[in-house]
Amino acid sequence: MARRSPLINVMVSAVMKASRNLRRDFGEVEQLQVSKKGPADFVSVADKRAEKTLFEELNRARPDFGFLMEEHGVVEGKRDDVRFIIDPLDGTTNFLHGLPHFAITVAVEERGEIVAGVTYAPIMDELFWAEKGVGAYLNDSRLRVSGRDKMESALLATGIPFMGRDGHDTFMAEMAEFMPSVAGIRRFGAASLDLAYVAAGRYEGFWEAGLQPWDMAAGILMVREAGGYVTDIAGGTDMMGRGDIIAANDRLHAPIERVIKRARRKQQG
Repeated sequence: MARRSPLINVMVSAVMKASRNLRRDFGEVEQLQVSKKGPADFVSVADKRAEKTLFEELNRARPDFGFLMEEHGVVEGKRDDVRFIIDPLDGTTNFLHGLPHFAITVAVEERGEIVAGVTYAPIMDELFWAEKGVGAYLNDSRLRVSGRDKMESALLATGIPFMGRDGHDTFMAEMAEFMPSVAGIRRFGAASLDLAYVAAGRYEGFWEAGLQPWDMAAGILMVREAGGYVTDIAGGTDMMGRGDIIAANDRLHAPIERVIKRARRKQQG
C-alpha cells in the first residue's frame, strides 16, 4: 500500500470534503443557480462553494501557503515560494448537463515546480494522486503510462476550442492530420482527468491549447511520475505559462508532437 505524505493527506482530506457538496448538487443539477462568465463558460453555485471549502480546509492546514484559484484568483501567502493551485470543478459544462465526468483538482507548486497533485472524480470515486519522487497512484495502486508504441493503436484525448475561443482552424487541421493514423480520439471535457488517464495508461496521449494552470498542474506531475513525457506544444516546458500541452507515454510523445507541428505548418501555409 502506498504511503501518503502529510501534505497529500491534507490535500485529499480537503478534496473529499469539497466533493460531498458536489455530489449532492450534481443530484439536483436542474435546480442550481447558474451565471455566465463568458460564452459557453459557466460557473455554478456548486463551483464557488467547492472552492470556498477547499480554500478554508487547505488554509487551515497550511496557513503559510499562497493560492491560485480558478474563481478567486491569487491569494498571497506568508511564503512566496509555495502555493496551492486549485480547480474546484473541472468539467463544469459536463456537470451542468448531468454528465458525471468532472473532477476536483489541487496541486502544490514550490519554487516554480509542481511537487504534489490530487485529482478526484467524485461520481466515479477515483482518486488520482502523485508526489514528486514518490510516483503516481489511483487510490493505492501504482500508475504507469501505456506501453503501446504504434500510432495506429493509440487512443488519444484532446479538447475542442468552444464558442468564443480562438484556434478552431488550427484544431481542425490537427484532427485532419491525426484521424487517419490513430485508433481513436476522445474529447471528454475535463483536462485534469485526461491527464490522469494518460498517467493510468487509459490514453496513450493528450494534447490541448487554451488551458489554464489549474487545468493541468496536478496532471503534469501525474504523467511524469507515471513514466510519461510532458511538454508544451513548442516542445518546451512552459505548459502553464503558454497554456498548451502534450502529454503522452514515453514511446509516443515524439510522434504526437511531430503530427501536431506538421498540422500547424500546413494550416499556416
